[in-house]
Amino acid sequence: MLSPLALVKLIENKQYGVEYQPIIDLNEQKIYAYECLARFYDQNGSIPPDMVFKSLHKCPLSLFRVEYEIKTLQLSHAPDNKKLFLNLDQDSFYACGVEGENNPFLELFSAWSKKDIVVELIENSELNDARMSLAMIDLLSKTTIQTAIDDVFNPQSLISTAVIHMVDFIKLDRYILIKKYDKKFFHLVKSIVDYAHYTGKKVVLEGIEKNSDLLFAKQLNVDYVQGYLYRDIFINKMN
Repeated sequence: MLSPLALVKLIENKQYGVEYQPIIDLNEQKIYAYECLARFYDQNGSIPPDMVFKSLHKCPLSLFRVEYEIKTLQLSHAPDNKKLFLNLDQDSFYACGVEGENNPFLELFSAWSKKDIVVELIENSELNDARMSLAMIDLLSKTTIQTAIDDVFNPQSLISTAVIHMVDFIKLDRYILIKKYDKKFFHLVKSIVDYAHYTGKKVVLEGIEKNSDLLFAKQLNVDYVQGYLYRDIFINKMN
């Protein structure tokens, strides 16, 4: 958790930036999309994003301000002609007090019509968050913006079956790579992948760092993969 003074300095000095991580088509081994990531820093170097957002949640208006400015940066500097995945915390979305179609985030995303946007909803551990996720998906479904559920199978999150049913993409947490030799767990994950394909959804597996992770992704039959194994591809494509 950041101190109040450190958080104020970060906001006032806009000590944040963006990073784009490639999402790879598993079969074609080509870049399918980019996930837009927030990055924070101070005079000592980088600050973990989780620490910043945890601190921001104590002040909803500051949370909205920082999230909105970061989303603007992410869209402004994004690679051309690729789908963009943007994480959006449910609390950030509703922090401005506008719940309908005039929500500033919806207006921002709609204004960037040249970008093919997928909004990632963060999997969570509170029922109220799931309710907000469903409300967000309902609003987004009235636009051309697609949705994804992030961090599925993260051990600290709950799975909302209603949210999974409504989204277009399911992003599997890297935790399943740790459990890949657990046969019972594998069948549970595989059932979600099979359900996704049966209902026309696409599946992304995060945390791919080794060739063995890639082989496991093929076993699961996911559609896309993401992780540091593709860092060199990302650098070459951006240069």
